[in-house]
Amino acid sequence: MSENLLDFDVPRLTAWFASMGEKPFRARQILRWIHKMGEPDFTAMTDIAALLREKLQQHAYVAAPQVMRDEISADGTRKWLLDVGTGNAVETVFIPEARRGTLCISTQAGCALNCSFCSTGKQGFNRNLSVAEIIGQLWWANRQIGKDVDGKWPVTNVVMMGMGEPLLNFDNTVSALRLMLDDNAYGLSRRRVTLSTSGIVPAMDRLREECPVALAVSLHASNDSLRDVLVPINQKYPLRVLLAACQRYLERAPRDFVTFEYVMLEGVNDSVQQAHELVALVRDVPCKFNLIPFNPFPQTHYRCPKADVIARFRDVLMQADMITTIRKTRGDDIAAACGQLAGQVLDKTKRTHRLLEIRT
Repeated sequence: MSENLLDFDVPRLTAWFASMGEKPFRARQILRWIHKMGEPDFTAMTDIAALLREKLQQHAYVAAPQVMRDEISADGTRKWLLDVGTGNAVETVFIPEARRGTLCISTQAGCALNCSFCSTGKQGFNRNLSVAEIIGQLWWANRQIGKDVDGKWPVTNVVMMGMGEPLLNFDNTVSALRLMLDDNAYGLSRRRVTLSTSGIVPAMDRLREECPVALAVSLHASNDSLRDVLVPINQKYPLRVLLAACQRYLERAPRDFVTFEYVMLEGVNDSVQQAHELVALVRDVPCKFNLIPFNPFPQTHYRCPKADVIARFRDVLMQADMITTIRKTRGDDIAAACGQLAGQVLDKTKRTHRLLEIRT
């Protein structure tokens, strides 16, 4: 059977070569060609023996998900809609800035968590993405945009903030993370790779032990009663439990703080009183806040607060010596802004408590 080598992290690739009677160093060679060089053609891998190249052509291939749509925003943000089969698609977003290029990667087709303000959550859940489908987003983006004049790939930072909850696809997400960090692949710093979670506490502890990268937590509320509504997983892992997990994670994290993401919803979580409540809630957790103006999508009843309301909320946090930024909206004209990713995922609402119980 022919294997997609994008699906293999280093241990699996080494084992696969061993099964063909090849030495372990071959895995590193091929890893460099595929990921570091972005080369999918085995015949172009000039330092590989001809006999092995022939064997690879017979038993392997390199393929990222097929691109269904490629859109570029007026601000330079670029979004790809990627076919992941069975009528489902995921979206990947590249955000160019002066000194870095950030790629927002999806890990699931749809999402099971059903956060009330998120477009992806309203699409339901279909399945986890494979390693090839996750790392293939980075591989494709680099090759599509191309190296700069200094021979460097455009993606310098990765955020696992696209469609899906990364920690509900733990094994495949971690395999992809390890490829991103490997010097023979993409060589990204742990500080430049951020995983965003809604708070799957047992998996946060696993990530801390197995592959700690920068951590962002989707907070969105200053108390359990509101967060139970906005982020239903809070009913299983309430704020007290979540914040304790954040404290544990920081013992191994590459950054000395957790980023708390907070989507601003008009009349829901944007009052000065709630800002003070938030300060008291996270007082003991080294953190920074990223306030995200809500990006409306069809059929939502939520609205974005006015700029002065968001500014007052920010000022309360900053007066308490908490680093706080307001996220600049990028790519909203192509529905690439935070919370808007939906793709063409079929509404197969398998986001039931049964699924969450199985996976958590």
